[in-house]
This record gives sequence, structure tokens and C-alpha cells, in this order.
Amino acid sequence: MSERQLDDAEMATWLPTIRFVQLLPQVLDRTLKAETGLKHAYYAILVSLAREDAAAITMTDLAGIAGLSRSRLSHALDVLEERGWVTRTTCGRDKRTLTAALTPEGRELLRGAAPVHVAQIRELVLDPLTEEEREQLGRIATKLLPGVSEALASPPQTRAANVYR
Repeated sequence: MSERQLDDAEMATWLPTIRFVQLLPQVLDRTLKAETGLKHAYYAILVSLAREDAAAITMTDLAGIAGLSRSRLSHALDVLEERGWVTRTTCGRDKRTLTAALTPEGRELLRGAAPVHVAQIRELVLDPLTEEEREQLGRIATKLLPGVSEALASPPQTRAANVYR
């Protein structure tokens, strides 16, 4: 068998994994929009800004947390600012650096959206797993995340088109 093909055991791992990572954001987005009017990407931005150390988050880091490109983050912040949930200012030392902060209205929106989001995370991800499985999932995701983050930050590499059987 070619190194480029996945064997049956690898496919048995990969197919449900990719399906899960594709469907989960869609479900979270749909539920948040239906119950709070808030897109999941916007929720991720607001949650990131709600952290006590949020002032230290660069726009690049914030884009990564929200799963958005820098240009899409800028557009999202435009929307959030227009709705009165976020304010943007330039950093005092470096006028080219923007900082974003939650407004009181943004914090209130987040307080209402958080229970919806947390309940769905528990229902879809945490509750079906045992405590040991949750710990395993956390370790696995922690192990895989750096490679994915580095790959996203690097220029795309072209690979042979025929990688699946």
C-alpha cells in the first residue's frame, strides 16, 4: 500500500473525526443564532475579549481563537462595534496596533449567550464521554493543536491529489 493512502484502521479514525469537526461548528452556530441572534464566531470573539487578560490579545491571536482570517476578524469587529458590543481603539504606544474591548452591552449579551453555548457543549461533547474519555480528548486535542496551528500559519503545501483510496 502507498504511504499516501490511509489503511482501514486510519480511515475508521479519520472519517468520524472529520465529520465531527465539520458538523460541530455548524450546530453551535445554528443554535446560538436561533436562541441569541449571535454567530458562533462572534461569540468566540466576545468570550476572548471577556477574559481578564484580554488586553494582551493581539488581533492575530484573536483571529486564531475565533477561527477567522485577519480580514474576516476586522469585518466581524466592524459588525460587533456597529451593534455596540465592542469598542476599538489604537494602542497608546503604537498607533498601528488596535485593541478591542467589550462594552457593557457586549458583556450583557455574552451573559445571555453563555448558558446556551455551555449547555450545548455539555450535551454534544462532554456529557456523552466518561471523565477518563474527556481527559483523553483534552490530551489528544492539545497534542494535535500545535501542528494544525503551525500549518495554518505557514504557506500551504501542495500534496499529491490522490491521497484517499
